[in-house]
Amino acid sequence: MPSVTSASFAIISITIWFSTFQLSRRQAGAQLGTTPNIKHIVIGRCFSYTTLGNLGMRYDCEDIWRQFEEAVVHQSSCNVTEEHYYHLFNAMPQIWPCDRFLFWSKTRALMHTFAAVFQHLWTLEDTLVGYMFNDLIWCGQEEDPDFDFNSCPEWSTCGTHPVFSLWKQASKNFAEMACGNITVLLNGSIVNAFSRQSMFGSVELDGLNPERVNYVHIKVMSNLQGPHIESCRQGSVIDLIQILQSRGFLWTYGGT
Repeated sequence: MPSVTSASFAIISITIWFSTFQLSRRQAGAQLGTTPNIKHIVIGRCFSYTTLGNLGMRYDCEDIWRQFEEAVVHQSSCNVTEEHYYHLFNAMPQIWPCDRFLFWSKTRALMHTFAAVFQHLWTLEDTLVGYMFNDLIWCGQEEDPDFDFNSCPEWSTCGTHPVFSLWKQASKNFAEMACGNITVLLNGSIVNAFSRQSMFGSVELDGLNPERVNYVHIKVMSNLQGPHIESCRQGSVIDLIQILQSRGFLWTYGGT
């Protein structure tokens, strides 16, 4: 994050992450309801992010929560679209400097390692919306003006899942902001490292603008123990390169 007091931010980030990880992991694994204490978690993350970061903008964390709540409650758990979050995203506009955008697909663990080494690169999780809602689950209920803390559907059960819709819009916004040289990180140890069905392949890739992006640096990283299945010369990465070329993007390749 630009001009952040790194040590202080890291301590608070780790504390909040550790205190919520067990809750969110349990919810994700069991597909139970909305993450307990979600309001306190979201507002707390918002305050830590905006207080320690020199963002050049002021954010009203309470208002951001209200916009989020209004988008979800009183809605069926499978009937929340990206449009429902319109006012939420308007409440927290954010602009990133060029040459720092890192996109990834099926490489979350590798992505965190990569980003830790190349600290000038930033992912969707480093944005305000990404930081606030990372690893949380939520859904509403039509008959009750509150979140459903008992049961939320899996993403695969509906195309307008409230969690999916938020991340879809956030991903679209992140891609549309991208400028300069960007990096795409893919997992070379699996089949279909690039997929048109992934969030990167179905949303972010289409949101990239060749008039704003100078180069797309493709990084295909394999596990140290292997296997080495895909590269720029074989597998689904070739499909990505063809799409980039057809849209007028310049690209470079690197991998392990």
